[in-house]
This record gives sequence, C-alpha cells and structure tokens, in this order.
Amino acid sequence: MKFASVLLVTMQFEALVAFYTLLSGTAATRLADGFAEVRLEGATLAISEERLVQLFNQGAATAASNHSAILEFEVADVDGTLARMRGDASAEVVMPPTVMPWGNRSALLRDPDGSLVNIFSQPMAPPAQAA
Repeated sequence: MKFASVLLVTMQFEALVAFYTLLSGTAATRLADGFAEVRLEGATLAISEERLVQLFNQGAATAASNHSAILEFEVADVDGTLARMRGDASAEVVMPPTVMPWGNRSALLRDPDGSLVNIFSQPMAPPAQAA
C-alpha cells in the first residue's frame, strides 16, 4: 500500500489553493473546475470544492469541519517559511516557532478553513565528537 494523498474539502477553494501554494512554494495542478492538487515529495495535497464531493458522496464530507487532524510539512527553515506565510492574511499563527521536547523546531498555523498546519524542521545533528 502507498499513502497517496490527503483531500481537503472546502467552500473557499481559491483561498486554500493560494495558502498551500504559498506554503509549499509549489504550483497547484488544476485538474477540474474546483479541484486541484499540490504535488509534494512523499504525498499529494488535493483540494476540492465541497460541491464536487457532494455530487458523488452527499454528506460524506463537510467543508471546514476538521478538529482532529494536523497537516504536517517538513521544511528546511521554519522561521523563513513562517515569514513567507505572514504575507497571507488568512494564515493565523497558533504557535510561534518553538523547539519541541523531541528536538524539532515547529510552528503551528491555521489555514483559511481552520485546519491546523504544522511546519517543522528536524533537529540539527550534534557536532561530531573529537576522538
């Protein structure tokens, strides 16, 4: 099995596409009116207008109702990525850059639909010990 994508269902399609395009620095591929993918290393983030999901799965998904999942993106520079996101008025900073107990540097944002987004970097490797 291969984990392929996460699909975000939204009533704010253009705002979500703009948010994740700015966050990732990757252009969205628009496959249909109201459906786009942001193809990243490891997985794809798909974004769909709620009306498209309702055509085939009425009531199966409701836009802007995520209260348990956090979308996580590993970045080289948390502070630089956060600075770029400050240009998007819809990007609410929930937690400023913080070093977590396990060593990652992390910041939490909310996307335009209110979903939590974690941008993090792995801890730096400790300096090599002299022999």
